[in-house]
Amino acid sequence: MIYDYKILKRNGDLLDLSSLKGKVILIVNTATGCGFTPQYAPIEEMYKKYHDKGLEILDIPCNQFGGQAPGSDEEIHEFCTLHYNTTFEQMKKADVNGDKELPLFTYLKEKQGFKGFGQGHMAELMHSMLMKQDPHYMEKPDIKWNFTKFLVDRNGEVVARFEPTEDMEKVNQCVEALL
Repeated sequence: MIYDYKILKRNGDLLDLSSLKGKVILIVNTATGCGFTPQYAPIEEMYKKYHDKGLEILDIPCNQFGGQAPGSDEEIHEFCTLHYNTTFEQMKKADVNGDKELPLFTYLKEKQGFKGFGQGHMAELMHSMLMKQDPHYMEKPDIKWNFTKFLVDRNGEVVARFEPTEDMEKVNQCVEALL
């Protein structure tokens, strides 16, 4: 269950996810130097709009995709607050794939595997790039890139996975439906 996990906040304090029982949670692996970084704006908009209704955002910076989050936790936080006026809390930078991945992401990927990038120009670009790296990438549940999102309902169930190519309006609609 999602409530069995703990993760480190940016300041080093431990966040016990059981403290979020009854909340809708959007978990996002982020980066500050990515083509998808502008998604911080609609994520912040969702947070401001729905936080009082029970939405929590877990922003987990990750430097595993193209080295696009190279800064310290403090530098990443400063970038996000300066450029996107983020008010939700950021967690400590962490791996989402591989031997050192956060156990939380192991669980999330077990519950919601990769289903594809969908349609459109960015989806085609992501597919093309990843096919060159690993022709079997579609068969693996791994996180494929920055700004992959997992949505958890008020009962702690991981109900959706959104790839970075997903329209943020669809993410917003799914969050709103759970509130």
